[in-house]
Amino acid sequence: MRPLARASAPTHRPSSAARSGIPVVSAVLASALLLTACAGSAGGGGGGGAAGEGFAHGAPQEEVDALLADLDPVTLTYQPAAAGPNSIMAPEARAFAEEIEERSGGRITLDIVWGQAIAGYTEIPNALADGRLDISYALPIYMPAEFPSYDAAATALNGVRNSPFLGEIVYNAVSADIGWQNTGLLEEYAAEGASALNPMISSGGYYMVCRDPGSAPEDWAGRQVRIASTAHHAVVEALGASPVSMEYVEVYEALQRGTVDCSLAELLPTAESSLPEVAPYITYVDDATSFSSRAVGAMLAGPSFDALPLPYRQIVFDAGQTQLAGMTGIVMDGTAASMAGAKEHGGAVEAMDPASAEIIRTTNAELTAGVVSDGLLGDDVEARIDESEEHWATSAEALGLTDTGAPEDFDTWYDPGAVDLDPFAAEVFEHAFLAHRPE
Repeated sequence: MRPLARASAPTHRPSSAARSGIPVVSAVLASALLLTACAGSAGGGGGGGAAGEGFAHGAPQEEVDALLADLDPVTLTYQPAAAGPNSIMAPEARAFAEEIEERSGGRITLDIVWGQAIAGYTEIPNALADGRLDISYALPIYMPAEFPSYDAAATALNGVRNSPFLGEIVYNAVSADIGWQNTGLLEEYAAEGASALNPMISSGGYYMVCRDPGSAPEDWAGRQVRIASTAHHAVVEALGASPVSMEYVEVYEALQRGTVDCSLAELLPTAESSLPEVAPYITYVDDATSFSSRAVGAMLAGPSFDALPLPYRQIVFDAGQTQLAGMTGIVMDGTAASMAGAKEHGGAVEAMDPASAEIIRTTNAELTAGVVSDGLLGDDVEARIDESEEHWATSAEALGLTDTGAPEDFDTWYDPGAVDLDPFAAEVFEHAFLAHRPE
């Protein structure tokens, strides 16, 4: 696995694990609709087509090279979450592309398009379907009408443990695990012309990021709070504030101008958007319950993914090993960067007022009960989430991945150079992703 070299953030470098390791927590799409003039069609490289012989996960490179020898090169357009090549999110995207290019011997090239330049988040499914994009990080949480199963699963996941280190590691595994079990969600993606290669991705726990201090119940009256999901809407209303739906790329200006007072936000995109400059007060829920679910994203493939030669599809899918460890690492990098930024700009990182925290816990429990009652995910969804969380928490702790300090001091005790996420990612891949690998 190619190590990540990060810019504009602490460097987190997963070890060079064997390819047979890391999970495919990223999704990759491959569409032959956007190929360079010199490339062959995605489905017709060297007579390969969608059928043909594939290779086992973790196969030796020489075996893969032999299968690719007669395939034509392709170039796929990839739109990651990162705003630009020097952003805190960029190294994960770049390493993902490099892994695909290296494993394919240069036959698959990913043309990275930064900053949602081709399609904004609500337009991504259409852009994949019509071929403007081949691979894209997407935010299904912004489209509950199109992806009700995603919205339901994200809501039901609100009780998974919340902490800036172990909590993020466990949650990324649980969200992927539950996402692959969610057949309704996979069908919803297919209805939009997309294939799920990683159905649910977390980009971090939610925190309240505000212009001014104060998190007691009386502090919320009159505040406008930016939200990103239906669950957020309920939580913010229960606190007594007014929810405002808004994509994260618009939040900096809204906070700067006072259009909103707070953003219910993950700290990775908070760092990406430099929100601590204008909203330096960060509040977290001081127990095992988050403000709400952290699952917001997915990696989706366009409709011509299935037309690619089988070895190409397998290479793209397997590169998720890099994306899983990379995404989890940059989430923690972003969290540390946001906390440090808040303190540098005269703010603070503090636990939520106990009375407000109790309102959040009660609201989350009601939301989860509603998901169970609706039946969209089955009446056993809570038990499956609890089982998954226990499984992945045990696995992470056995690998020495534990919290070693208080949440508000995460920026001081987190040492990205001492973290190796590869073994954990390998376990997640074997358990949750391998059964979905193209064959």
